[in-house]
Amino acid sequence: MKILTRSIQEVIETLISNPSLNKVILIFGTRRTGKTVLIHEIQSQYKNKSLLLNGEDFDAQELLINRSISNYKRIIGNANLLIIDEAQAIPEIGAILKLMIDNIPELTIIATGSSSFDLLNKAGEPLTGRQIRFNLYPLAQLELRTQENAIETNQNLEERLIFGSYPELFNLPTVQEKGAYLQNLVQSYLLKDILAFEGIRSSDKIARLLRLIAFQMGNEVSYSELATQLGLNRNTIENYLDLLSKVFIIYKLGAYSTNARKEISKGAKWYFFDNGIRNAIINNFKLPVLRNDIGALWENYLLSERRKKNEYEKNNIQYFFWRNYNLQEVDLIEVKDGKISGYEFKYSPSKKVKVPMAFSKIYPEADFTSISKDNYLPWIA
Repeated sequence: MKILTRSIQEVIETLISNPSLNKVILIFGTRRTGKTVLIHEIQSQYKNKSLLLNGEDFDAQELLINRSISNYKRIIGNANLLIIDEAQAIPEIGAILKLMIDNIPELTIIATGSSSFDLLNKAGEPLTGRQIRFNLYPLAQLELRTQENAIETNQNLEERLIFGSYPELFNLPTVQEKGAYLQNLVQSYLLKDILAFEGIRSSDKIARLLRLIAFQMGNEVSYSELATQLGLNRNTIENYLDLLSKVFIIYKLGAYSTNARKEISKGAKWYFFDNGIRNAIINNFKLPVLRNDIGALWENYLLSERRKKNEYEKNNIQYFFWRNYNLQEVDLIEVKDGKISGYEFKYSPSKKVKVPMAFSKIYPEADFTSISKDNYLPWIA
């Protein structure tokens, strides 16, 4: 598969073309989502006006240690676009970027980071008001629509439910190679950033926590139960989950409530940004017909693709699930500008799904839609 133009590329290039921007553009995402390919594609449009540094290269780190304006002007030369890949590896990167952007007129900086909590801690506060942030995820169906028609997309659906959509998977011909790639990705890359964090001492606890979350995907999670199973306290569990979300492995869906008496208001569900990563964690790459968790995989896939679509299209939406104490439930609640939309996910098309009576009574103005294989594609792409 040829290199895809990512959804955020055109937006970033438009920002760069504004000579008075003078901002730091931060691009976050897990390793192997295509950040390096993206910045090389962007740099190719500015060959004689850009400088690319790798933050994990010791020579690049040495160049930036001397924190003086004259040093940075000498390094940058005539370039008006500076790109730093894996910027979180550079000590005190936030202060360095601030000094550059404040004192070198008409300079635009792109900094990528696979570890958002690390880079944000180092760059966030110094760059207040000087940064524009983007997240880069595994390939979105929104991006793949330029490569395949609707028939091809539906033919590829089952494989994406199992293996996800990390870019390099599309160049691997066999399911065995795809599974091996994902296993290596989980073991060698995705946990690397979080395990390097100074507060993490036990990698096996993180791995076991992720495995428990993977098996509970789509169900409400009890932090107290997780703490008991892992021999940790509840606060540690919540901190670990927060860190895992900041490195784009999992994300939280909270309960929606307006304080109606019978609504659940404090529940939490956790989902994976990518189905393939979830299946690698539990070491299960069986086809959908052989699985008993296809409903959870379908739900996870739709939620993740919907989030990508809305974020890339700049739709400011809040996400929740809804449930009451009588076990009536809505899989997804989207809230935008006060408008509530409810969604039910069904892998196999079936009879019309009725809105839960309690939900419609509390929220009579809310929309309600069932998403199945018959109608999912326009919803995510």
